[in-house]
This record gives sequence, C-alpha cells and structure tokens, in this order.
Amino acid sequence: MKNIIHFSISKEGKYYTASAADYFIVTQGKTFEELARNIKEAVEVYFHGKDNKELGFSANPSILANIEIPIHA
Repeated sequence: MKNIIHFSISKEGKYYTASAADYFIVTQGKTFEELARNIKEAVEVYFHGKDNKELGFSANPSILANIEIPIHA
C-alpha cells in the first residue's frame, strides 16, 4: 500500500505552484499556507468517490512536498 502522494513545488511569479508526481493534480497559492490548504483540497477533490484501496493507497495517505529553490533569483 502506498502512503504518500508526492508533490513538487516551484515559484512562478507571485504564486507557488504544486504538481503531483504521479497524478494530474495541480494547484497554486500566494503563500505556503494557502498552497498547503489548496493541495489538501485538490487531493480530496481528485480522489473523491474513489476507493483508496483499489488505487493502492492506505486509508489515510500523507502528502510529501518538495520545493525548488533557485540558486539565483
């Protein structure tokens, strides 16, 4: 069973953008706090009505997010 949904985060202009590594889930936010809320909501919407077990997930998977920090900004 998988327990983690992996997201990559980057900053594009004024917004942080998060995209899931293995699923077509993309969201954004102006702050990390807003982005975190939006990631949770996007995951809930994406998996709504689907059986986690059939998808290979545990009942309560976690979200892991990595952020890209440019050396020269």
